[in-house]
Amino acid sequence: MRIGLHVRVAGGYAQAVAHAKAVGASAMQVFSTNPRSYRPSVVNASVLNDFAALRREAGIDPCVTHTPYLVNLASADEKILEGSVRLLESDLAVAALGGIRYVNTHLGSYGKRERHEGFTGICRALEGVLGGIAPGVSLVMENSAGAGALAGGTLEELGRFVKAVDHPQLGVCLDTAHAWAAGYEINTAAGVDRFVYEAAETIGLDRIALFHFNDTQVPLGGNRDRHWHIGEGNVGVEGFRALLARPELREKTAILETPGSDDDDARNMQAILTIALGVAELP
Repeated sequence: MRIGLHVRVAGGYAQAVAHAKAVGASAMQVFSTNPRSYRPSVVNASVLNDFAALRREAGIDPCVTHTPYLVNLASADEKILEGSVRLLESDLAVAALGGIRYVNTHLGSYGKRERHEGFTGICRALEGVLGGIAPGVSLVMENSAGAGALAGGTLEELGRFVKAVDHPQLGVCLDTAHAWAAGYEINTAAGVDRFVYEAAETIGLDRIALFHFNDTQVPLGGNRDRHWHIGEGNVGVEGFRALLARPELREKTAILETPGSDDDDARNMQAILTIALGVAELP
C-alpha cells in the first residue's frame, strides 16, 4: 500500500509536503478550507499548481482532500444541503486544479428523516455533484461509526449508494476506527478476512479507493468516532498487519488520521511502516 497521513496546511503547502516527506509518507491528505465552516476557500490555481509540483518532487502520490465536517447530504434542510453541495463542489474544483486524485467526504446524518427518504436525498446530491466532476478525480464516501442516524455505517449501505448512483468516479474510503466502532471485528486475521469478503461482496474491491488507518480505544460496536495511535488501541498491531497482508489491497492507499503533534505523526508513521515492513518480509 501507499501509506500517508493527514497533514496540517496552516503553515502553507510547502511546509505540509516537507512534513509528509520527513515522516516517510508516500501519500497525504489535507483540508482545502476550514473544516468547521460552510465557507469554501478561494480557489487559487497558481498555488494549487505549485502544490502539485511540490508533491511530484517529493514523490508523494496520491493526494486526498477531506471535505469539511459540516457536509450533510442527508439533511432535509435546504440551506444545509445547499451549503454541503457547495463545499463538495469547491473541493472537487480544488482537486481538479491541484492534481489531487481523491475528494473524501462524510455523508452526514438522516436526522429525523425516514432512512429511505434520506438515502434518496444523498443519491440525488451525489448525482448532482458528479455531473460536473473533472477527469482524474474521484469522490469517495467514508464509512461512519454508525451512531444514531449517521449514514454509511455499514458496508451494505455504502454498497447500495455505489450501485444506486452508478458513477465510475464514485468510490469508498474505509476508516478502521469507524469500522471497529460500527461492530466490524478487524483486530485479527480471521476478522479482517470476513471484513474484506463482505466489502468485496457488497461494495466491490474496485470501488474501495482509500483506507483511513486509525486505531481506537472505543469498545467494539461502541458507535463513537474516536481515533487513537497505531497499534495502541483495539484494532492493534494484528489488525493492521492483517489488512496490509491482504494481496487484493496492496494497490490501495492508506491515510493515517491519528491524533497529536508532529512528533506523534512521526511515531505513528514509524509504527505503520514497521508493520508493513514485517508483512513484506513474511515468506
